[in-house]
Amino acid sequence: MKLADTAFYETTRDWLTVHLPKHQRCSTNTIKSYKHTLNMFVDYLVDEKNIKIHKLSFTHFTADNIKDFLDWLQETRNVGASTRNQRLMALRAFAKYAAGRDAQNLFLQAELANVPKQSHEKLVVKFLSENELKALLATPDRNTKLGLRDSFLMSLMYDAGARLSEVLNLKSGNFELEQGEPFVYLNGKGNKTRTVPIMNKTVQIFRRYCREFNIVANNTDDYLFYTIIHGVRHQLSPDAVQSFMRKYSKIAKQTCPSMPDKLHPHQLRHTRAIHLYRGGVPLSLVAEFLGHAQISTAQIYAYADTEMKREAIRKIDRSSENTTEESAVWENDREMIKRLYGML
Repeated sequence: MKLADTAFYETTRDWLTVHLPKHQRCSTNTIKSYKHTLNMFVDYLVDEKNIKIHKLSFTHFTADNIKDFLDWLQETRNVGASTRNQRLMALRAFAKYAAGRDAQNLFLQAELANVPKQSHEKLVVKFLSENELKALLATPDRNTKLGLRDSFLMSLMYDAGARLSEVLNLKSGNFELEQGEPFVYLNGKGNKTRTVPIMNKTVQIFRRYCREFNIVANNTDDYLFYTIIHGVRHQLSPDAVQSFMRKYSKIAKQTCPSMPDKLHPHQLRHTRAIHLYRGGVPLSLVAEFLGHAQISTAQIYAYADTEMKREAIRKIDRSSENTTEESAVWENDREMIKRLYGML
């Protein structure tokens, strides 16, 4: 059996294995998402459109087929508009690469351009109040090994404003504790590394964690957070973190009734961003701290913080009585600005 269009499969292979990881330096998660999208689209064409897999070619990347595929995702997989748009963006990225590789495939971009993104309401950013955060972090029993691990992981996620994947990929060698202020190297989206300052109390938990879990200092091979299966260390899974965080949130809810019923690890990152913003840190520095490529991504925290909106209204009311101009909290704080940019 011969493939009708070997160029299609060769282009797919080179895009996933060479272009994305080596030329664009995309993260593992991004490549995995793109690969998943292509696999689903191919399966859809074979199973729903009755196209033989060995006959698949670029000619099947029509606007109608892609629209039908996206509709099918929503109807059978119950995906939302945001996920639908992510799948469309993945296919557009593939079409752009295929067109650049061979001018005969320029029509692909025109076909994809005829498939519109679906409008959707922006999700509300969920974060913890200071009381909820304190209740959550106080719940694990640090006198037990697992309690110490869970406490350290959640404290580090909040302190560094890190994504869960960034924390789970950490090695002890990512920490710099001896040169001035302590910080950690985080490898984020697009394999971009950023330097994030961490608090001394986080460093104290880190040192104790290393002693309890036999973590070798400056190790660049073994994962910091791990589980042992059949005597072999494996990277701790996101599902495991999700599980213990929900367990702790339920316990914390007994003393802090406002604790969310369903807590997600990413809410610690949102919480850190909101707390920085409330503390007077401008959005440009919040975006830098979180590793956002564009400041516009951090705008969600300005929209989300209704408490700051109330305070702004109160300041306007007070300004009619007192016209004395006050500088922002961060304006003359040289140390804060340097810490956020990793200069200390």
